[in-house]
Amino acid sequence: MKKIITILFLFALLVSSAQIDRSKEPKTGPVPELNLGVPQSFELSNGLKVIVVKNTKLPRVSFTLTIDNPPSVEGDKAGVGQLMGSLLGKGSATIEKDAFNEEVDYMGAFISFNASGGFARGLSKYSGRLLELMADAALNPNFTEEEFKKEQNILLDGLKSNEKSVSTVSGRVSAALAYGTNHPYGEFVSQETVKNVTLADVQKYYRNYFVPKNAYLAVVGDVDFLKLKQEITTTFEAWKKGSPPVVSLAIPRDAQYTQINFVDMPNAVQSEIDVQNIMDLKMTDSEYFPALLANKVLGGSFRSYLNASLREDKGYTYGAGSRMRADRYASRFTASASVRNTVTDSAVVVFMGQLERIKNEKVDAQELAIAKAEYVGEFVMALERPETIARYALNILTEDLPEDFYTTYLEKINAVTVDDVQQAAQKFINTDKAKIVVVGKGSEVLENLEKVRFKGKTIPIKYYDPYAIATEKPDYSADLPEGTTLEAVLNKYIEAIGGKDKLEGVEAYSILAEAEMQGMKLNLEMKKTSKNQFMQDVKVMGNSMSKQVINDGGGYMVMQGQRKDMEEEELKKAREESAPFPELNYLNGGVTLEGIETIDGKKTYKVKVSDEKTSFYDMETGLKVKDLTSGEMQGQQMTSTITYTNYQEVSGILFPFAIGQTMGPQMLEFIVKEIKVNEGVSDADFE
Repeated sequence: MKKIITILFLFALLVSSAQIDRSKEPKTGPVPELNLGVPQSFELSNGLKVIVVKNTKLPRVSFTLTIDNPPSVEGDKAGVGQLMGSLLGKGSATIEKDAFNEEVDYMGAFISFNASGGFARGLSKYSGRLLELMADAALNPNFTEEEFKKEQNILLDGLKSNEKSVSTVSGRVSAALAYGTNHPYGEFVSQETVKNVTLADVQKYYRNYFVPKNAYLAVVGDVDFLKLKQEITTTFEAWKKGSPPVVSLAIPRDAQYTQINFVDMPNAVQSEIDVQNIMDLKMTDSEYFPALLANKVLGGSFRSYLNASLREDKGYTYGAGSRMRADRYASRFTASASVRNTVTDSAVVVFMGQLERIKNEKVDAQELAIAKAEYVGEFVMALERPETIARYALNILTEDLPEDFYTTYLEKINAVTVDDVQQAAQKFINTDKAKIVVVGKGSEVLENLEKVRFKGKTIPIKYYDPYAIATEKPDYSADLPEGTTLEAVLNKYIEAIGGKDKLEGVEAYSILAEAEMQGMKLNLEMKKTSKNQFMQDVKVMGNSMSKQVINDGGGYMVMQGQRKDMEEEELKKAREESAPFPELNYLNGGVTLEGIETIDGKKTYKVKVSDEKTSFYDMETGLKVKDLTSGEMQGQQMTSTITYTNYQEVSGILFPFAIGQTMGPQMLEFIVKEIKVNEGVSDADFE
C-alpha cells in the first residue's frame, strides 16, 4: 500500500511539473495587505512629540529619538556634532559609564546616540528602566575632558587612516562639488577642523541643537499606551524648552555644462566614477513614486541598466548603481561604480549612454513589472524591523505626508506607468549639466579620459585635489635625468641608509611597533634574517590578527585563527622579499626602472620589482618612501600600500620609524618603538 501511495505522489509531482511553463516568468501576485498599526500620539509641554505604535508580535520594544533640525554648517569646527553624538551614552551625570553599560548589558538591551537623537531596544518587561536610562543619558550627559579627548582621538585616527582611501576621497569630493562646501551636505570633517573643537564647543553645540523644539520620540512594541505615556512624561518633561539657531542654507546649483571633475590619486588601482546632478525631489511630489521606479530600473537592482551593462556585459566592475533620494532641503541624483583603471574612459561613456537611454527610451513593460515586484518585496521585508515602522510614522509628520501614505504605498508603486518613469527620468537626470567625478590614477587614465566625447563634443576636464580645491592638471611628463640607471637608484638608497658593507653585516633584525585603530592598540612584530627567514605578526589586545612566517621548510599565513600553507608560487615571491634589505638582491637583476612619479609633492623613482609590486625612492634623499603591492583576492583586485617616513639611525643604519600600512580602506600608522640589530632573533621565531 505504501508503495502505491509513493508512486501516486511521484506521478502527481511529475504532472504538476509538466504543467508549469518554466520558460516564462511567473505572474506577479496580488498586492499584499499592509497592517502598519494605528499610531497613538501626544505632545509634552516642552514640544517633544511622541508616537506610539503597538506591536504585540514579540515581547520587545524600541525607542527612536529623532531631532529633526534643519541641517547647519559647522565651518572650521566641522565634526563638533559628530563628537557630541559620540559622547552621549557614556553614562550620565548620575550614572557612571561602566555601571550604565553593565545595566544595559544585564537587560540584554541596546542604546546608542548620534548628533540627531538616539535609539534603544530591549525586552518589553524592561521598558520602563530602558526608557529611564535613555532619557538620563540624553538629558544629563556626562561630558568629561577625558572622554572628549578619547573620542576626538578616535575620530582623528579614522580620518588619518582614510587619507589614502580612493572611495573616501570620491565621496567627499562628490558631495563638496555637488552642494558646495558652504552647504551642510557639502562640507566635510577634516583633521584640522576636528583639532579646532574643544569640550566647550561640544557643550555649546548640545545646548543649541539637542533641544525638544523639533524632537520626536517613536515607540514601537508590546507596550501599554497609558502606562507608557506616564513614563515618558515623567522621564522627558525635565527636558528644557529650546529652539535651534535659525539657519539659511546656500542653494546648490548644477554645472553650466557637462564636465569631468578629476582627482589624481597615484595609489589608486581602480577609478571611482560618480555621475551626479542636483535635483528637486520631495516625498510629497507627484513624481516621487515614478522616480523610485526610474532609479530601480536604471541602477537600483542587480538587473538594472547600469549593472547589466557595466558588470554583466562589459566586465568593467563588480557592481554599479544609482540613487535618487528625496530631501526637503537639497537632493541629488548619483550614478556610481568602481572600475579598472584601463577602462575608466570607456566606463564614463557607458554611464552617459545608459542615462540617455532611461531618458529617451521607454522602459519595457515587463522590466517595469519586475522592478515593481522587487520594490514590493523589499518594502514588505523592511516592515519586519521595528525601526522601519518608527521611521514611517516619523516621516508622516516630518515630511508632511498624508496619513495613508504608507498604507497605500504599494498601490501607488503599482500605479506607475511606463510614461511616468520616462517623465521622471527626464526631469531628474540632467545629462547636459552633469558633473562626472572621477578619482583615479592620473598617469594611467587621464590620456584616454581627455578623449571622451558626449553628444559629439569632447567633455572638458577640471582638476581638484582630494579636498575639492581646484588645482592644475597633474604633470606626468618628467623624464629620467640623463644617465640615470636602476643601479644608480638602488645604490643611492643603499648608501643613504648606511652603505653596502654595513647592510651585508646584518644577520638579523627585529622591529616592534604600535598603531591605533578606533581606539584599540595594534602591535606589530617583525623579524628578518639573512637566511631568508621572515616573521610578521599583527596583534590586537594581545591576540594575533594576522601572521606570516617563512622558514627553510616553507611558509604559512594565519588569519583570524585559520592557518593556510603557502603554495609554491606564493612562497617564491615571499622569499624574494624576506631578506633584511631586498635592494641588495635587486642589484642582481629582475627589477626595472620605470620612470618618475610624484608622491605627496615629492618626485620619486618608480622601480618595478614584479608584476605585483612597485617601490618608490625619493629622488633627492634616495630613501624609499612607498611600496605598492596589488593582487587578486576573492575575485577582486586589491592593493596594499606601505609608506616609510621618519628615518632614524640604529646601529649605523637608517630605519623608518613611521610605517603606514593599508588595511582595507584604512591606513594605519605604526610607530616603531624598538629595533634590534643582530640580537634578539633565533630560529624558534620562525617555527
